[in-house]
Order: sequence, then C-alpha cells, then structure tokens
Amino acid sequence: MKNFFDQNAGQEFKDRLARLRPDSEHQWGKMNSSQMVAHLCKAMQQVTGEVRPPRMFLGRIMGYFVRSRVLGDDAPLRRNSPTVPGLAITDERDFIGERQRLYGLMDRIVALGPKACTSHPHSFFGQLTQEQWGILMYKHFDHHLRQFSV
Repeated sequence: MKNFFDQNAGQEFKDRLARLRPDSEHQWGKMNSSQMVAHLCKAMQQVTGEVRPPRMFLGRIMGYFVRSRVLGDDAPLRRNSPTVPGLAITDERDFIGERQRLYGLMDRIVALGPKACTSHPHSFFGQLTQEQWGILMYKHFDHHLRQFSV
C-alpha cells in the first residue's frame, strides 16, 4: 500500500502541489486551494502531535471498524468525507505562504520518518501505528490534490 514515507512520495506530492494555483477550481467540497493547503498543514501537525483534536464521539463508536476499511487498501478517500473538527479552514489564507509552510512540514516529517508520528490517537480512527499514519497521510494528500485536479 502507498505510504507517505515511501521513498518518492514526498517529491510526488511536491510536484503535484507545484501545479496547484490560487485560483484552481475544486471538484467537490467548500475549501479554496489556499484553505486546502492550510488544512493539509494542520493535518500534518496532527500527525506530529502539535495539533491534538479531541476524540469524536462517533469515532469512539465506529472509528476502529472504519479504519480497517479506509486504510486496508489503496482505494482513494471518498469525496466529501467529513473533516476532523478543528482542521477545517474557513478564513482566507495566503496561498504562497501556506504552500511554503506545507513544504517545510513535509520536509521535516520525511526527514524524521515514521518516528515523526504521534502516539496521540487520531480524532476519529483512534490509535494508529506509524504505518497507518503514513497510509492515512498519503491518502489524505492524494484526496485533496485530486479535489483540485492535480
């Protein structure tokens, strides 16, 4: 399965992010491209434990079962999948600044490798292994870049 920590994944995502523009049209969802990039920054901070959204009630009930389905194969995340509370970006953001910030977060996490992943539970899926965090990051990046056709 594809994993954010795979050797070429970071460069693949940087190449795709380089094709993203401030005026790129989204295929689904509500965020514009600047907000999406800022959202990916917050998601990366959740991976490292810098941002710790609380566990969701529904996730406590269903997270374990959904996790194996979502992370069990290379199928992309569904369109309009719910956003973790606190990671939604609704204000306007500077596209260039957010993309640079995301590149920095990506570089730091790739350099640290799987040990960059927090032991804090994901707000919906619960406790994740380092491999599961890597799969989820890959799928999450791919999901949002597909959202903007890059």
